[in-house]
Amino acid sequence: MSTSKSIAFLGLGVMGAPMAGHLARAGHRVTVYNRTASRAAEWVERHEAQGLNVASAATPAEAARGQDIVLTCVGNDRDLTEVVLGNDGALAAMERGALFVDHTTISPALARRIAEEAKGAGVLALDAPVSGGQAGAENGRLAIMCGGSADAMERARPVMEAYAARIVHVGDAGMGQATKAVNQICIAGTLAGLSEAVRFAAEAGLEMDKVLEAISGGAAQSWQMENRWNTMARGEFDFGFAIDWMRKDLAIALEEARAMGVSLPVTALVDQFYGQVQAQGGGRQDTSALIRHLPKGEGR
Repeated sequence: MSTSKSIAFLGLGVMGAPMAGHLARAGHRVTVYNRTASRAAEWVERHEAQGLNVASAATPAEAARGQDIVLTCVGNDRDLTEVVLGNDGALAAMERGALFVDHTTISPALARRIAEEAKGAGVLALDAPVSGGQAGAENGRLAIMCGGSADAMERARPVMEAYAARIVHVGDAGMGQATKAVNQICIAGTLAGLSEAVRFAAEAGLEMDKVLEAISGGAAQSWQMENRWNTMARGEFDFGFAIDWMRKDLAIALEEARAMGVSLPVTALVDQFYGQVQAQGGGRQDTSALIRHLPKGEGR
């Protein structure tokens, strides 16, 4: 029996476009929707040229109608609410027994709301935010943290394997989003320390490649160190996930923490530092541009 599915993918940004492409290359029939229609048209043209079974739709509802699975990867709570629950939204057009999977990073509260509305419509739902950035999406190596029922997870896993290297079912609806908040808290703290370390090493007159070689094999090692140490030292900040989006994610984490009565002082401070970089015009630079909030010293 064929494992090919009829899939709608809503949102063709830097993450969604390559993810949808992986699905098409995996043999699925993929219909895309994007708020900027020209981007969807370009995506379809490019993938049709590869002989793939793709199409575009004018609205989320049109894209979702009759599909086995609907996936979303948009900007924020407001965007997802409009695409899924708004006028011409996807959910109302989905058939009973279909599967909805959201890869946007949103508030756990909205994830739970969508899961409840999907349940009422007879649709399985999974909140499945991703980590790995643009490179992870393009290379099919994303990490996905999933919240929802075991049935939804079982249905979604074979499809998500087209663009993911790690898929973990972390719990019920909303728990995927809560786990993504944990992920962003960790990244924020790591980049804060790394920023100070890079600045200190440069001002101390150290040879940056030698420092990296010396410390990256020990307890200080991290993905951010391995991939961003040298580019931060050179002042290069064009590597995908933007500060504007990081601040959106940190706002979710901080709001959830307040609701639980949990203190996140380091995260709150790093968020303020990111605000300073935004004020300097760095909102579209990647998250390693956090180092820009640190003034340069006189050096040795």
